[in-house]
Amino acid sequence: MLYLASSSPRRRELLQQIGVSFEVVKADVDESTRPGEFPIAYVQRLALAKAQAGLAKCQPDDLVLAADTTVVIDHHIIGKPDSFEQAQAIWQILSGRCHQVLTAITLANGQHCQTLVVTTNVYFRDLSAQEMLAYWHTGEPQDKAGGYGIQGKGALFVDKIEGSYSNVVGLPLTETAQLLQQFGCSVW
Repeated sequence: MLYLASSSPRRRELLQQIGVSFEVVKADVDESTRPGEFPIAYVQRLALAKAQAGLAKCQPDDLVLAADTTVVIDHHIIGKPDSFEQAQAIWQILSGRCHQVLTAITLANGQHCQTLVVTTNVYFRDLSAQEMLAYWHTGEPQDKAGGYGIQGKGALFVDKIEGSYSNVVGLPLTETAQLLQQFGCSVW
């Protein structure tokens, strides 16, 4: 049995999109960054911790898929905004620039564990203060790394991407499917 150790509706939708059967298992972990922690190490650590938390609730032969996504600019992790002021500060940094979206995926069972990281470059166009305020009022930015969702109105901020679109949404599908196949879980 495959379990998804994530409460993200976007990850559930992406797995359903490619026809993967799974159950959701709750995997609460502390997502605080550690002093001096590099972004890649951060997402890897969280994806692994979520997989381990999920495995603790499953049988040894079950597979647990976990992921963590973060937005990075100038080697700094950009979190989820708690207020319009925080979101506006994030968008002012991202405006007219390229940033990276990193997703670490961990797939594990009682015997094996594998983690990989996928990076996508996202280019924002220049944003106006009016657009930022209007976007905040959609309610979309509040629970998303970097304060935007490319699968929603946040797409209006994006000039172009280089890499996996589904990675920016929260789960790179090609790499996830390849990882599942390595563990003997066919997506076809």
